[in-house]
Formats: sequence, structure tokens, C-alpha cells
Amino acid sequence: MAQLQAMPQITVTAAELRPFGLVWESSGRKLPRGGPMSSAMLGRLFDEKVGRALATMLGGIEIVVPKATALHPSKPDCVEVGPCRIVGGIRPQNFDVGYRPDGPRFVFDSKTLNDEKSIRKNYQNMINDLGTEATTVHTRFPYAVVAFLVVLPTPSLAPRQKDALTRTLERLSERSSPIDLVHKAEAISLVLWDPATGAIDQNWPAIPSPLRVENLSAQIERAYVERFKGLPPHGADEDATAGEEDDGSEVAEP
Repeated sequence: MAQLQAMPQITVTAAELRPFGLVWESSGRKLPRGGPMSSAMLGRLFDEKVGRALATMLGGIEIVVPKATALHPSKPDCVEVGPCRIVGGIRPQNFDVGYRPDGPRFVFDSKTLNDEKSIRKNYQNMINDLGTEATTVHTRFPYAVVAFLVVLPTPSLAPRQKDALTRTLERLSERSSPIDLVHKAEAISLVLWDPATGAIDQNWPAIPSPLRVENLSAQIERAYVERFKGLPPHGADEDATAGEEDDGSEVAEP
């Protein structure tokens, strides 16, 4: 039985992001939707980082790729990186990373907007999606830990947009308990990256914002441990012997 461990920080290097920057620069300051170094691949890079860190926290369990329509994992105790299907209280939703040994305990989505026009046109819809995705999970599974990571190229984000987006994401983050507001997420991070260098902006969000990516793992770990530590598959099932306890009734002797 795997024991819970500390969740490693989510770290994406400039060397990993710079190839996306080269394509961004050569494609008219945007990423293509498909193919090598596309927006889909950028999201996948972060998904895999979160999946590996989560698997480590859960005791070094296996990572698998789920089927997009499967309502249960293919193995009893695994982290799924790929289209993880959750039927929530509002709608069915595919998440990018999931852990559902007995139903959804953790779900994660990455969100990427990759050029100035896309950010201007879609960032309000993206915020609406975050609230709706958190709500559809929490209305059916209030103990589930929901996390998001928003990734944007710094040159495409106007200062006024940056301030407004940051404030809004902070209001949507840090859901503290299963009875907290359902539209909030337990953890959200905002990553601004420079296509010219591949470097992640170390100055925004400003300290001590909960949106800084180095805080993401600690927020996920804290919420998960508070809700599931000591419960199967991480510890002994205390209910397994409940039927053996004296219930106060008398048994007639023969």
C-alpha cells in the first residue's frame, strides 16, 4: 500500500519552453493549434509535469493514459494523464490529469492562450470555464481537489489585462474545505513565459500571491492530505473491522 509523500514542485525550464518560443516567433507571434510545438503540446508539457509530481505524492504510483470516454481508471490505483472523464453536477467534463481510485479525488486542467488576439477574445470565456469546471466537480464530489494552471506568453498580455486576470484568478483559488464555495478551485497557478528566452516570469504574480507556480504543489498536497490522509489506498481501512465491534445487542445463548 503506497504511502503519501511530499509533492515535488512543478518546474518547467527555459530550455523546455524555448522551442515553443521559436515557433511562436516564426508563426506570427502565436502557436499553431496542432503539430510539433503547438498550443496543445504546450499544455501537455505542463500536464505531464503535474501528473508526475502527483504520482510521486501518492507514493510513486503508475501513470497511465486514459480512454477519453472511460468513467473509471484502467487500473485500481494510478494517475491518469490525458482526457480523464468526470460526470459532474452540470455536465460531463474531460480533465487533463485525474486521480479517481474510488471516484474523483483530484482533477487538473491546463489552460493556454497563445497570442494577443486569442487572449483579448477568449480570456473571459476561459475564466467562466474555470468556474464551471470547478462547480461541476464540486457539486457532485465536494471533497475532490480541483487545480488549474493558466499559461500565457508575456508579450501578448496587456498590463491592464494582467492585473485584472490575476485578481480574478486569486478570487477563484484557495478553496479551503468541502463546504467552501463550489466554483472555487483548491489551487490555481498563473504562468507568464517569454517566448524570446523561454523563461518564466519570476516577478509575476507578485509575492505572496497564491498563484505563483512554486506554490501549486504545496496547495494541492495540503488539500489532499487534509481530506484523504489515512484513508485507503494510503492507510488502513478502519471500517473493515467495524462489523466486529459490539453493537450493544444481546445474543441468546443456546
